[in-house]
Amino acid sequence: MAISLDEFSKFMAENKGQRKFKQSVELAINFKGIDFTKQDNRLNIEIMLPNGKGKTRKMLVFATERNILDDARKNDITIIDGAEIPRIATDQARMNSLLEYDMFAQPNLMPTIAKALGQFLGPRNSMPKPLLSVSSLNTLAGEASKRITIRSRGKYLPTVHTVVGSEDMEPKKVYDNINEVLNKIKAKVGQNNVRSAYVKLTMSKPMKVM
Repeated sequence: MAISLDEFSKFMAENKGQRKFKQSVELAINFKGIDFTKQDNRLNIEIMLPNGKGKTRKMLVFATERNILDDARKNDITIIDGAEIPRIATDQARMNSLLEYDMFAQPNLMPTIAKALGQFLGPRNSMPKPLLSVSSLNTLAGEASKRITIRSRGKYLPTVHTVVGSEDMEPKKVYDNINEVLNKIKAKVGQNNVRSAYVKLTMSKPMKVM
């Protein structure tokens, strides 16, 4: 990054605690020389933040198999039975409530979910991920607070936004998260194609970090 840890720590100290809610730390990355209207150029990168996002997201699993249901209950994961999926599509309030969760699904339920809920969840970058094995549910529960997905969306403008932490995290941990994201992005698109990057708290002014 173009700023030091001391500079970033000062920025965090000046802006934290200014609101009645816990602010997220958000990163905006601007690109040059890439035409994101071309499908081959669009970003869809999953990154594990080394220090997490600072906020724990609830988990939800679409399932019918008993072993998955039992494991979900042990991990305090919300369950939606596969038979409920078409009914959710007729209930706007229930669809909206899904956005509060990191979602996973039995692979054989993915076509049903795509048909019933894809039009709502897809544009919001919230489609459930296939649950590849029962044992992975325990791992996913531990990873939910660390995983972010950076995806080109909307009108495919040359910019992406993502959460990299929260205001109550140690500045060093957020700083390391930002470096991880920038390094992964530069490895994907090439350093010369990254124009700039800015960090901000939810309601603060942005600061240039690259």
